[in-house]
Amino acid sequence: MHFLDIRCVSCSLLNHSHIHLLKMAAPVVAEGAAVLAFRSVMQRVRQAADRSGTLPESIRVVAVSKTKPVSMIRQLYDAGHRCFGENYVQEIVDKAPQLPQDIEWHFIGHLQSNKVKTLLGGVPNLAMFEGVDNQKVANNLDRMVSTLGRNPLKVLVQVNTSGEESKSGIDPSNCVDLAKHVKSSCPNLVFSGLMTIGRPDYTSTPENFKTLSNCRTEVCKALEMPEEQCELSMGMSGDFELSSQIEMGSTNVRIGSTIFGPRDYSKKQE
Repeated sequence: MHFLDIRCVSCSLLNHSHIHLLKMAAPVVAEGAAVLAFRSVMQRVRQAADRSGTLPESIRVVAVSKTKPVSMIRQLYDAGHRCFGENYVQEIVDKAPQLPQDIEWHFIGHLQSNKVKTLLGGVPNLAMFEGVDNQKVANNLDRMVSTLGRNPLKVLVQVNTSGEESKSGIDPSNCVDLAKHVKSSCPNLVFSGLMTIGRPDYTSTPENFKTLSNCRTEVCKALEMPEEQCELSMGMSGDFELSSQIEMGSTNVRIGSTIFGPRDYSKKQE
């Protein structure tokens, strides 16, 4: 597949990669430029994968479209991309019905208990939940998946690798227990790996990713699970320039403003 033919660039693990990377061009704000920015991301992802000896097909790029209009998502969809992420329940619930059902949506981050039904009921094509940070969240998701008759939902356990009290995520020392709980006590969830969100200034990014990688080693040992079956979701647009996620094992790269341009939080929906 030639790189520029991105019709196959779907959420099924594909050619991407990143970090250690050349500095990204400044994000393009105009709607019509989203596809060009995405192609630039994909090129750098592939280059980083080649440099690190990683198969591009083993990396997924999640285009995080929070605060962006449906029209911009549609542009990337029409160009062939299928994997998109959102951080706010109302936003993803509003957008998903306006877009094709073969999009694979990821919900990223903390989820309030009273919004579990809204999310799972409103987004039938939710492919992954990146943000299980305690047993209560896991149990609520598990029950609602069963109640709605959905297929088992893939989930990532969120680990607070930066130690910030303001951040969601379980302490690294407890990630094995939470992963075990999902695996053994939540039959309607599929434990698929770990995720983290580093510090906003990126100063501790390498340490965050190393911690998450170490957590994967411990979790896989405890669950007797091959490491290649345990995904790591690390970083966002800034990290894409400043870290070496692929070298540390990232299989799920979240890229937002580098593709879509700066966020407009004035219209944010919770």
